[in-house]
Amino acid sequence: MRTAFEELYDNYHKDLFQFLIYMVKDKEQAEDLVQEVYIKVLNSYDTFKGESSPKTWLFSVARHVAIDFFRKQQRNRKRVLEFFDWGEKSHLISDNNALPEEITVLNDEMQQVYKYLDKCSIDQKSVIILRYIQSFSIQETAETLGWTLSKVKTTQHRAMKTLKTMLEDANRKEDAEYES
Repeated sequence: MRTAFEELYDNYHKDLFQFLIYMVKDKEQAEDLVQEVYIKVLNSYDTFKGESSPKTWLFSVARHVAIDFFRKQQRNRKRVLEFFDWGEKSHLISDNNALPEEITVLNDEMQQVYKYLDKCSIDQKSVIILRYIQSFSIQETAETLGWTLSKVKTTQHRAMKTLKTMLEDANRKEDAEYES
C-alpha cells in the first residue's frame, strides 16, 4: 500500500519543482527548496485536516517556503550591506541569474513575460505561476494561497495589467530605438 507522501510525490513532484524554479529562477536553489517542502510536509502531514486538497496544501507549503527563502535573502543582503561601508548602493551588481533551461526554447515574447514576471509583487507572481503555468483553477489557487476567490481574481487582473503595461513599454522602447 502506498503512503500518502508517495502519492503526493508521484502526482505533484514535477509541478512542485517547476513552480519553485519559476519562483526563484535557479535550478539548484529550487531543488533545495523542494527538499525543504518535503521535510515540512513529512513533519506536518499528521496535522493536515483535509480542508483543502492535498495538492493545494502542498503548493501552499511550497509558496511559504519560497517566501521564507526571499525573506532570508533580504536579511542576509541587509547584513552584508550594514557590515561593509558600500557608500552609494546604486552601483551594486544585481543578481541576474539565467532563466531556467525550459524557458530558453520559448519565443522572445514569452521570455519577456518571464523577465517582467520578476518585477511583479510576490502575490502577483504566485497567482500567475499557479494559474497560467501550473494550470490551477481559481478555486485551487485561492485554497493554495489561503485567499478568497475575489482576491485571486483581483490579483490576477492586476498582474496581467502590470505585465501588459511592461510589455507595451518595452515594445515602444524597441520601436523608438529601431527608428533612430
